[in-house]
Amino acid sequence: MIIGILKENQDNRVSLVPQDVKNLIQKGFKVFVESNSGLNAGFSDEEYLKAGAEIKEKSEILQADIILSINRFQGIPKKGSICIGIYNPFDIDFIKFLLENELNYIALELIPRISRAQSMDVLSSMATIAGYKAVILAANYGIKMFPLLMTAAGTITPAKVLVIGAGVAGLQAIATSKRLGAQVYAFDPRPTTKEQIKSVGGNYIDFQIQEFEDKSGYAKEFSEDILQKEREILIPYVSDSDIIITTAAIPGKKAPILITKPMVDQMKIGSVIVDLAIFAGGNCELTQPDQIINYHNKTIIGIKSLPSLLPFDASKLYSKNIYNLILHLSKNTNQIQPNFEDEIDKNVVVIFNNKIVNEKINQLINSKKD
Repeated sequence: MIIGILKENQDNRVSLVPQDVKNLIQKGFKVFVESNSGLNAGFSDEEYLKAGAEIKEKSEILQADIILSINRFQGIPKKGSICIGIYNPFDIDFIKFLLENELNYIALELIPRISRAQSMDVLSSMATIAGYKAVILAANYGIKMFPLLMTAAGTITPAKVLVIGAGVAGLQAIATSKRLGAQVYAFDPRPTTKEQIKSVGGNYIDFQIQEFEDKSGYAKEFSEDILQKEREILIPYVSDSDIIITTAAIPGKKAPILITKPMVDQMKIGSVIVDLAIFAGGNCELTQPDQIINYHNKTIIGIKSLPSLLPFDASKLYSKNIYNLILHLSKNTNQIQPNFEDEIDKNVVVIFNNKIVNEKINQLINSKKD
């Protein structure tokens, strides 16, 4: 099979780096790369050629058997192509578009959170990058230093950081803030996160709801009453924080509003919010997609793709995840051949042979018909 790597539109990352291209070619695949696909991530066309790939125009890439693009792309691949990326499988219109054009679809957002799939878990890899970069951005826009310093001119007290949501991104944000010397508090209603927060140096804000996560470890959707209770718990921490990093999201749903406009009004002058849930609408009522705004001398950052700001390492992690997934789905051949009895395959493959084979997406489509 031919793998085609498309150049990203408004994203500095690339789907496969030269080393993994070389590894896949050794497994029997052929690889086409759109010119300058990896340049913004630090990988030249010469490196791809050296790895054994062929540099092609976009029109030729779209004729490949497997299309790799991190984000949705313009153009229509040939019928029967397998499209792999982070495209939002919960978008019904997009699913219909794929079916109408007889395209297969593998949704990286649906890789299950099981130990056997960890090496393929793109969301966790990108969340690690995002959690780290969120802290660096906050430190850049903030008006306080992170660490405690005792100087001849006086003592500098540590910055106070609040992290909302203790998934992969949240835990990385806690750990990074702690390494920089901040005083870190973290909030997550899932009881299982308490020890995880403490293990990376955070102070746990006590508020737990049993059965608050699904079988995959993601948070479940919850009522407005519970949301209001969460806000009430958070109010004193929000008003006392110099930096807030929010990461609370529910797959396929709008992100919960945990920081309202009145809460922002109570924050310190010079404080910073980095809203990592902006891809799902945001956790802060005032966050604007892909904008950095100043609201009454408080900075609110809503950049959707922080991993794109660290494209070299983000691409390497993403690429290794893709490489491992293709090896799994191809069963040591050069053909993608899903086994729908396998937990990974039956989750990550959404459309195959012009049929919706993912049970969750099928139920979503049928529910909209009723």
